[in-house]
Amino acid sequence: MLSTPAPPVPARRLAIVLITAVSVAYTVIALMYFRWGAGFGVVSALIMLAVVGTHHLNMRAALRGERSARFPLLVVLQAVATYLPDFLLPGGASAVATPMLAGTLLVFLPLGWGCALVGAAMAYEGFILWGGLDFAVVTAFYVVSVPTTGAMTYALVRLARTAEELARAREELADAAVLKERLRISRDLHDGLGRSLTAIALKGDLATRLLDRDPGSARTEMGELVRVAREAAQDVRRVARGYRAMSLAGEVDRAVALLESSGVRCQAHLATVTLPRPSEEALAWGVREAVTNVLRHSRATVCTITTSTGGGRARLEIANDGVPPEPGPAGGGLTGLAERAAQAGGSCAAAPTGDGGFLLAMEVPA
Repeated sequence: MLSTPAPPVPARRLAIVLITAVSVAYTVIALMYFRWGAGFGVVSALIMLAVVGTHHLNMRAALRGERSARFPLLVVLQAVATYLPDFLLPGGASAVATPMLAGTLLVFLPLGWGCALVGAAMAYEGFILWGGLDFAVVTAFYVVSVPTTGAMTYALVRLARTAEELARAREELADAAVLKERLRISRDLHDGLGRSLTAIALKGDLATRLLDRDPGSARTEMGELVRVAREAAQDVRRVARGYRAMSLAGEVDRAVALLESSGVRCQAHLATVTLPRPSEEALAWGVREAVTNVLRHSRATVCTITTSTGGGRARLEIANDGVPPEPGPAGGGLTGLAERAAQAGGSCAAAPTGDGGFLLAMEVPA
């Protein structure tokens, strides 16, 4: 049995931690640069509070995969708070807030527009910070931090959103798998047990009628009833295990025996051919469903089962002469049979023949 791996750290939590760490780091840089005195420290603290606050609101909405109800106002406010220090504080004060704005622009704007604005922000910071070769390293650091921080923020948000989308997709796939398995079990129970239960009911009724006038025949029918009941129990176990390997020849033999014992003369003409497993199982299910319908819904006296091959296809035809005068609505068995034929790469059709008969035809790859 495979061990269950430890659950990973949620991507959204990781993104929140890293984005918050970056915001705190730039805030500390700003407060260290503008020391307390001459009002610069207080002003820079208030401005950074506005920058971080608007950035937090924008990122919280982005990590939820949506835009804030105040979009684009919050993006504009973050841009204003980012560049306002250049008018109130010594030149270049916006350098510590522009990287956070770059992340917001890349996340919320179309990527082309976002990259263009980030490039413009880099050019602006390079122009305003340039103080000659002596400040080239500092200028390069702040200019490069704009696209790197913006790209990191964009990647973290996309990572968080993609991880949550994948988690939802896994849940949907799991639900679809459960539904598919339920449909399989329902279809197999209908197709597999329908014939057996019908045979049990018919043989039980026949044994009851023969009990007084022909006890020997009644005992024979009761023995057949027990045999069919055991086959039904095996069908249930096969459905539970998901094992549905069937033999076309074996299913035809059982169908002929069941129809003959129910008073329906049956003829089988099978082509000698080895079919792929999916095709053979689909045709075997076709025989089982058709015989179930003959016993339940028809007044047949003759039934023929024929298989033929040609053009790379195998064809099964099951015809009977006892279509009821007022056929009821189509049941789920024929629908399930059409699904099986489609899964095997074939087709299935069933309809009255116009001469009081009924024909079920299936074609699958040979």
